[in-house]
Amino acid sequence: MSLFIEMELNHEGYEVDTAYDGREALKKAENTDYNLILLDIMIPNLNGIEVCRRIRQSSNIPIIMLTAKSDIPDRVLGLDVGANDYMTKPFAIEELLARIRVYERNNVKSNNRVIKVKDIVMDNKTHQVLRADREIELTKKEYDLLEMMLLNKNIVLTREQLIEGVWGYEYVGDTNVVDVFIRYLRSKIDDGFEDKLITTIRGVGYVIKEN
Repeated sequence: MSLFIEMELNHEGYEVDTAYDGREALKKAENTDYNLILLDIMIPNLNGIEVCRRIRQSSNIPIIMLTAKSDIPDRVLGLDVGANDYMTKPFAIEELLARIRVYERNNVKSNNRVIKVKDIVMDNKTHQVLRADREIELTKKEYDLLEMMLLNKNIVLTREQLIEGVWGYEYVGDTNVVDVFIRYLRSKIDDGFEDKLITTIRGVGYVIKEN
């Protein structure tokens, strides 16, 4: 299983470091600056629960627990000792990748308190959005949608990517909701401005271009 996950993550462009028992995992976690840890509960020497507990004594690194145990008490225990998320095997690799991307976005947000593209400024601490020094009032979904597009400036985002990033990978519904919220967003950040920020790429999705 670990080899399969490693191959899939490498294919997606991630750098992967693998440990095959709890003591090795703990040693690596204490001496290496990782962005995220996938931790199987059923590993030898020290089990995943104990490894997670010890990591949490000194680090807030995101931890996703992987286990064959689906019992609620086991899941609760994993979360109680500090895991951020919990996946029961077998699982679809696409879901794991989606959950990893959630923590990537959170990491980007924490490192980008103020986002500025052209004349629009977004402050993640105050949740204030300004365009040409004019304050723009946005709903939570409009704010999250704009934030994702600003963080991915010059990258065309598909409706599916926007759904996953803003509404979550568990969202079940029509992707046309993206078009509706893009219209709402345009009415607030583009209407009345000569330079339009949001560009539609027909048949693909949307992009905010910096140049």
